[in-house]
Amino acid sequence: MKHLSRFLAASILVLGLSTANAQDENNPWAVSIGINAVDIFPTGGDLTSQGEIFDEFFNASDHWNILPSVSKLSVGRYIGDGFTFTAAGSVNKIENFGELEDGTPVDVDDLSYYALDGTISYSLKNVLKSGWFDPYLGVGGGYTWIDENGAGTLNGSLGLNFWLTENLAFNVQSTYKHVFEDYDAAPAGNYPPTHFQHSAGLTFAFGGKDTDGDGVYDKDDECPEVPGLEEFNGCPDTDGDGITDAKDDCPDTAGTAEFNGCPDTDGDGVPDPKDDCPTEAGLAALNGCPDADGDGIADGKDGCPNEAGPAANNGCPYQDKDGDGVIDKDDNCPDVAGTVANKGCPEVTEEVQKTLNEYAKTILFDSGKSTIKAQSNKVLGDIIGILKEYPNAKFTVEGHTDSVGSAKLNQRLSDSRANAVKNYLTEHGIDQFRLSAVGYGEDRPIVSNKTRKGRAENRRVEINLVK
Repeated sequence: MKHLSRFLAASILVLGLSTANAQDENNPWAVSIGINAVDIFPTGGDLTSQGEIFDEFFNASDHWNILPSVSKLSVGRYIGDGFTFTAAGSVNKIENFGELEDGTPVDVDDLSYYALDGTISYSLKNVLKSGWFDPYLGVGGGYTWIDENGAGTLNGSLGLNFWLTENLAFNVQSTYKHVFEDYDAAPAGNYPPTHFQHSAGLTFAFGGKDTDGDGVYDKDDECPEVPGLEEFNGCPDTDGDGITDAKDDCPDTAGTAEFNGCPDTDGDGVPDPKDDCPTEAGLAALNGCPDADGDGIADGKDGCPNEAGPAANNGCPYQDKDGDGVIDKDDNCPDVAGTVANKGCPEVTEEVQKTLNEYAKTILFDSGKSTIKAQSNKVLGDIIGILKEYPNAKFTVEGHTDSVGSAKLNQRLSDSRANAVKNYLTEHGIDQFRLSAVGYGEDRPIVSNKTRKGRAENRRVEINLVK
């Protein structure tokens, strides 16, 4: 019982050094529990009760010592590159101590058996590229007691794990334990001889690394440094829309897979981050904004959202206030009806031109001067009225004289009278930039200057359209 206490204490110590998963870098710890069988006979040892190596190796009924309960406990730690260190403790009862040369079994009186062993093993699972079939080889040493006597052993192991799940395996192992001490070649005794120890049991792998503490081991965690969900391989889904944050363009707002996790609040097919009008159904071409009048300009930027118009006019239709068929933007006279040919302005007809000159030739001046007589105010008012009907037309006020007097004097007088009329017109509301003034003196008579009547007709003012 003293050695049993030692074994239990050592087992508890080994367990206390462990923390809890599969036997690789991601699950470095493994605990195995099971039964063990001690076979002293087929070892090639020096005792008379021992046979040749592997002789009757599987003769369990005659040679194996098995304690009918859990009798072996081991804890393993993966140390890298397929290698594992395992500490194991076992207990047994020895009743079969081999057989003599004549085949007579050597029985002993319930000798107690205790062993503590350490093993470095190498797994062939990766070499075989198998996920469940896991043979391994091991070497190590230990110490074995039979009753009160103990001896050190050099161990060689061959084992096999059948991984039923990622963390659970069925384990079988056979270990050759060579005893260093030399003993007398007696058929039996209460000292540890060289022997085989076989075992079978269950192995539980544990201790996988989980950096973010989300319950998904790093080896299976696609987001090992961010807590996540098992169904998403350890990655988070902050908005709970079924799309992991790493693949979600809107990780904080629930959306649909169609839009990479972004919502489409107004259901117009444009996700909210790209939708300039996320609460109003609109058109993709207008970044999700509506266009009620269909003019290609979003309502929010359309000066006339319910009336189609060009972008150049802020979405409003062009007006034609004067109704002359020329829209205001192209109409040089938007408030006065005109003709298309004259860019929306009224055209000065020959009749109008004739009327202007009939009025103009009645303008009277003081004799030999450019002073307009007061009785000409009415006719000048009529002329102003006509000019205002053609606000975009330009005119030249021309002065003419008869041939009486010197040509130089007549030229000066015609200039003065033309400018006097121009000044009168501009002072009474006609844009000065529409008028020019020129004097022709006596150079352009309309009749002969030989008669008084002719000379009177040649003394005149004309107002002619600039074409």
